[in-house]
Amino acid sequence: MKAKMPESGNPAPDFTLPNAEGKKVRLGTLKGKAVVLYFYPKDDTPGCTVEAQGFQAALDEFIRRGAVVLGVSPDNGKSHCKFAEKFGLRFDLLCDEAHAVAEQYGVWVEKNRYGKKYMGIQRATFLIDKAGRIAKVWPHVKPEGHAAEVIEALDALA
Repeated sequence: MKAKMPESGNPAPDFTLPNAEGKKVRLGTLKGKAVVLYFYPKDDTPGCTVEAQGFQAALDEFIRRGAVVLGVSPDNGKSHCKFAEKFGLRFDLLCDEAHAVAEQYGVWVEKNRYGKKYMGIQRATFLIDKAGRIAKVWPHVKPEGHAAEVIEALDALA
């Protein structure tokens, strides 16, 4: 059975995933900070690059607001390292190769491309408040301008 996407007001499901360098990152240890948890399909693809660059361009704004940005995809650490290096990304990209966290967050879905069905990540973002609860969900993200939307929602939390 497919997991439902967590809704605003609910506790954010805890998880531990390795970042690009293999260091374990546990969501639960970030309580006290707002967390921007964004799921994206694949490193170094057009939409994912636009989205990552948007978060990178606004990273100082997120940091100033006490927020941490975490990107999650099924790619491995080597892929994440190349992607981060190529585009100067200074936030953690987490490796969810078994897509367990994507499933936990309800974003591992059946997709259809040119009549071919396959499983993959639905681009989605979760804003998690300082208490570890889901403050806002963007279930179908359009990469252009998304970081600004998240900053606006972050400001509304304050």
